[in-house]
Amino acid sequence: MELLLWRWSTTAQVTSALMIAVFFYVLGRSVRRVELKPWMNAWVANLVALTIALYFWIAQPESQAALILLRWAYLFAKTMFVLLLAFRFANWGRVTAVVAVLALGAAFAANSVEKIGIAQSLVIAVCLTIGAIRLRHSGWLASGFVLRAALGYLETAVYTLQFAQHPWAKEPIVGTFFASHSSFDTAAEWAIALGCVLALYRKIQRELLDANQALLAAKDVLQDLVDRDPLTGLVNRRALPAILRESFDSGATIFFFDVNDFKDINDSYGHHAGDDCLKRFARVLQASFRPDDHVIRYAGDEFVVVAPAVEPEAITDRIGTLRERLKFEQTVPPLRFSVGHSYLPPHGDAETALRQADQAMYKDKRAKTLKMRAPRF
Repeated sequence: MELLLWRWSTTAQVTSALMIAVFFYVLGRSVRRVELKPWMNAWVANLVALTIALYFWIAQPESQAALILLRWAYLFAKTMFVLLLAFRFANWGRVTAVVAVLALGAAFAANSVEKIGIAQSLVIAVCLTIGAIRLRHSGWLASGFVLRAALGYLETAVYTLQFAQHPWAKEPIVGTFFASHSSFDTAAEWAIALGCVLALYRKIQRELLDANQALLAAKDVLQDLVDRDPLTGLVNRRALPAILRESFDSGATIFFFDVNDFKDINDSYGHHAGDDCLKRFARVLQASFRPDDHVIRYAGDEFVVVAPAVEPEAITDRIGTLRERLKFEQTVPPLRFSVGHSYLPPHGDAETALRQADQAMYKDKRAKTLKMRAPRF
């Protein structure tokens, strides 16, 4: 009965190891993630170890050299399995060489099934315990490590009883566990395999979230570059529709400014001086309005200010403040402007209000031009 149980348990474990190894190989080839490579190699190593164990039980080789070679290959593959699962070594070549040497020494010393079982079960238990502590925040993967480590400690105890020929080793429950422990290992290894997949999924999910946040931040930066005038640092007319929508419920006063004689400034003083005039005008314009008022460079020498919920009597004060600030600067060339304004009522038509402010500005500009051309007596 125990022999049949052992055969069934071992066959189930080898079949399961084959399925997991093929799954991780296909996953690694398709996803091509760096962190998948150690896990893929781990499950392949586990399959190799179980295949060697199965061959040993079927072939029953009698050559001492063949037995040492099989013991070495099994110990090496099984140890690499747990190391690849639980650790992230920087230099796997050196680790592999060390494990190969240690496995060769163990192959000579562990000259019975019980000794091999004690050595290998203890290595699995200790390595996965350390791995569970290191990966304690990884959820399912750490739980799989704990389950497989617990089985490793229990298997170490059973193999020790068998090696010492302790009376407890003859107990039916011990014999049943000894014959069927491979099936329990299979369940634990499926839990570890699922933990590997979930850990990979969580990492990819975090990377996608980080990438999405980075894209959103880059979008905001690019949008700011698109919506901002590089000369004055003000937002440009592309931002105006969104600003007007913000004032849809509260209403606003729209100011339309134009720098007078800007073409003459460029012609007489050069475009560099013209750029300086625009920057100075933008700076003074911002200083003359509230921080929550929106100052926009509309086009060329034209500027728009959207002042939410401005009282009518405050309009003259703000324009007067702007004139006084420009006079105080005493710049060369001097800066003068024309201005028009209109009121945008709550839920009103923003395009109409903007057009009315523009028309009022041109009316003010024509009046100033006619005044300057009028004869003086």
